[in-house]
Amino acid sequence: MTHLELALDIAATPEQVFAALVDWESQGEWMLGTRVWVPKGATGVGVGGQLAAFTGIGRIGFLDTMTITRWDEPHRVDVVHTGRVVRGTGTFVVEAAAEGRARFVWAEDLDLPLGALGRVGWLAVRPFFVAGVRRSLHRFAQLVEQQPSGVQSS
Repeated sequence: MTHLELALDIAATPEQVFAALVDWESQGEWMLGTRVWVPKGATGVGVGGQLAAFTGIGRIGFLDTMTITRWDEPHRVDVVHTGRVVRGTGTFVVEAAAEGRARFVWAEDLDLPLGALGRVGWLAVRPFFVAGVRRSLHRFAQLVEQQPSGVQSS
């Protein structure tokens, strides 16, 4: 298992951040190279909800399927990754911060594929992966802050 955790403050209320986060199908607007959807016949809300994401360019990439294992609106969503490539857990936490802002924490505990080869490959890929997630989270913050009901930055 490898742990990745990134956090940032967003000029919006926790409720606004949570609502934007769980608008799963809009994640493609801010998550680099990823399209997210709720599978047909499933719900993306509450424990047991199902999600799917394709990360890649064109047809080259991988499918990440997920099941929601915890739903504590507007504070936390946990998922278990059930795909062939991505396995492990994801945790999204939204906490109240100073001056009407919210702190958003994205954490992943991933079971790397390919054993020792996967662990070595992760060492090479990790800095780029972290940079991509960090950039995506900043894009997410900008989108949430641009919403009409967002908290105005001073």
